Amino acid sequence: MILKFLGTHNAESKNTRLVSFLIDDVLAVDAGSLVSELTFTQQRKIKAILLSHGHYDHIKAVPTFAFNNSDRITKILATPKTLEILSSHLINGVVYPEFNSEASFLRKATIKLVPLEPLKPRTIQGYKVVAVPVSHPLDGVGFEITSADGKTLFYTGDTGPGLSSAWAAISPQLMIVDATWPNRLATTARAASHLCPQMLMDELIEFRRIKGYLPKIAVIHMSPQHEPLIKRELAEIARSLRISIDIPREGNELIL
Repeated sequence: MILKFLGTHNAESKNTRLVSFLIDDVLAVDAGSLVSELTFTQQRKIKAILLSHGHYDHIKAVPTFAFNNSDRITKILATPKTLEILSSHLINGVVYPEFNSEASFLRKATIKLVPLEPLKPRTIQGYKVVAVPVSHPLDGVGFEITSADGKTLFYTGDTGPGLSSAWAAISPQLMIVDATWPNRLATTARAASHLCPQMLMDELIEFRRIKGYLPKIAVIHMSPQHEPLIKRELAEIARSLRISIDIPREGNELIL
């Protein structure tokens, strides 16, 4: 399983991109920067897109992808709430064309909206995908994704404290997790349903208590202005838990 990180931050700039990553070039997870980091040829390899929730920084590139790949239909998979937000607020015939309908100017649909039921496994392009509810607004979910050869990752999506409710349902070898704010802004993180490093440590300790091990950890969705401090705090956690914590940046690849 080869992961290619297109965006790993919560704010967009010349040097940072919104969250999106690819699995083996064919399955996209979130769409904050899905098109701006890929050539047209690379975009054509994508067969399906998973969306964790309906906040703009995770769905932003869906309309552009739909336009760029208008000669085929690509499946967009998410909870009913996320699909409703996408269709009513972004591809609504006003802000962008209704790319999921023949009513668009293209006179055909270029994306198909497919609802996912939480905790119900679904086979998507040969991967077993389970949407797992997490603590974040708009019915946010994470995804446990398992390849045909048994490699398993869990992407938390955006989440705040309370991940332990998901631990019994998953057994990943790799966890891609949110750490948006530094510890000194823990109150802000909690109010926004995100994690800071200390909160992440608490969740990982609970994971180890429930599951008996800790998976590999990769941290994304950091605030660029706080990134140096978050990295130092994550390094302290890694030493305390005796694990390694990867912090991928845009363009990085990770092999599982």
